[in-house]
Amino acid sequence: MKSNDPQHFVFALVEDFTHLAFACAVDPLRIANLISGRPLYKWSYASLDGETATSSDGTVMQTHHRFDDLPACDRMFVMSGINMQRKDHKTLINAIRRLDRNSNTRIGALCSGAYVLAKAGLMDGRDMAIHWEYHDSIMEEFPEVVLLRNVFVADEKYITASGGTATADLMLHLIERDHGYDLSVAVADQMVYNAVRESSSAQKVSLQSRHGMRNAYLSRAIDIMRTHLDDPVAPSLMARDLGISTRQLERLFGKYLNTSPKKYYMEMRLERAQHLLLQTELSVTDIAMACGFQSPGHFSRVYRRAFSVTPMMQRGRLN
Repeated sequence: MKSNDPQHFVFALVEDFTHLAFACAVDPLRIANLISGRPLYKWSYASLDGETATSSDGTVMQTHHRFDDLPACDRMFVMSGINMQRKDHKTLINAIRRLDRNSNTRIGALCSGAYVLAKAGLMDGRDMAIHWEYHDSIMEEFPEVVLLRNVFVADEKYITASGGTATADLMLHLIERDHGYDLSVAVADQMVYNAVRESSSAQKVSLQSRHGMRNAYLSRAIDIMRTHLDDPVAPSLMARDLGISTRQLERLFGKYLNTSPKKYYMEMRLERAQHLLLQTELSVTDIAMACGFQSPGHFSRVYRRAFSVTPMMQRGRLN
């Protein structure tokens, strides 16, 4: 491809793909073309029969390619949704493996599509993001995959996004990488999307959504964290208040959230700090104190490790 040719994205649409993730993938590319006044991107769709693919909301999309005849392109994303574990992905997996061996196509997956890449054996030993609903089953079926709770993973050979609006976050990240920060911000503005997340942002879901009330100890532990963001409670004290051992508390977080109490607590505090930086005029010192950090210096170091920018740099990106 010449440098001034549009990048070609192919979206392999598995039956029951998620329409929200689909729209969040394609529309940022369309808007980037519109704002720039140039065809920076073009896109086409593939399906099993090369004719149509139906999303989980019943929308029928016309497609351009069959899975067994995927074209070489700049990026190919597998996009699926519900029921992907009960489908036969043999044709698509064979096509992905051929692309991976014989072309320079960069392969990725959106929403539950990462399952197909894992099934193809491409994700062994690699970081991967997938919708939180599939975390437990993925860890069971593919123990060699390094599963992250990130909204997306963009620095691996195979890019993955967890679905929904996280797909827009990934596309804006790629637009910034390809064509600069200013264009990505302009695209986000057109989308009225002012809470763009970095790849390191974690998927946050309510325990009621993910686990119902199946574990009262876990729900109560997170309630304690949420109400003590400015004055963190040590896991040992939290466990004592709950009437369980520290080891039991650690096992609960590992089993249900694939993390430790300490790491989950830190992510909550950093997420609150990021919101305060982006949405208020509070000083960095005040935000550090509000999120339980002993000093602005310590806060800045931890924040930079998490988000690859300092608190001041984060705020400056809005100006």
